[in-house]
Amino acid sequence: MNPTPQFKPVASKSRKTVRSSQCLEGRRSQSSKAATVRTRTKPSRKQTRPQSSPVSLPCFRNTTILPPEFFQIDALDLAPHLLGKFLRRDDVVLQITEVEAYRPNDSACHGRFGVTARTAPVFGPGGHAYVYLCYGLHTMLNVVADKEGAGAAVLIRACAPVCGLETIQERRGQQTEKPILLTGPGKVGQALGITTEWSNHPLYTPGGLELLDGPELDKILIGPRVGIEYALPEHVNALWRFAIAGSPWISAPKNTLRLP
Repeated sequence: MNPTPQFKPVASKSRKTVRSSQCLEGRRSQSSKAATVRTRTKPSRKQTRPQSSPVSLPCFRNTTILPPEFFQIDALDLAPHLLGKFLRRDDVVLQITEVEAYRPNDSACHGRFGVTARTAPVFGPGGHAYVYLCYGLHTMLNVVADKEGAGAAVLIRACAPVCGLETIQERRGQQTEKPILLTGPGKVGQALGITTEWSNHPLYTPGGLELLDGPELDKILIGPRVGIEYALPEHVNALWRFAIAGSPWISAPKNTLRLP
């Protein structure tokens, strides 16, 4: 893994938020071993999407873009390893703080519907984005996991801002630096400014939307996933939700999360 990225304060307006990210980063860098938690009990559409060039951001020292093989493992293994990693699009950099795993033969996974125009990216190789609309309003970003044809992904539930706070606030329509800005999967999609046209985008290629390496963690929280009451009981109760212990950037409900 690469050394923990160093941050510089952005504008004075966002110094408070960046400082909190630095404190969180410092706690993580004390451990050199990532926590692995197990609770085991393609057609792709060719899309035209906006493109952007990699940029050098003063508040973020570039780290390595994660390679395809990083993602091509079981979603339940990938999910906790995405915590602490960075999403970057243009001048916005977010650090992933909360995720949920969705696996093959999972009654809560979109893959249960089979390959459709909407779900095709879920059945592609790990490392691509799967973006869908929830209730026709909220843009939800998922990271496709496992091998091609598996039908698995990890939902990004919450993040912490690292760069581009003003852009995030503008896209979110909220002039705040509090966790409410990014604690929820729809909020993350809105902050990144993505649409469903980004579905099937390779997150391991420079430019556009990238997923970069970050610090490894030693303490994470686990709990049942949120809003899947329609699923089978064994999947409703499965502890496939993961979050960074001690982070305020976690969505509700928090009382269902605990140390493993």
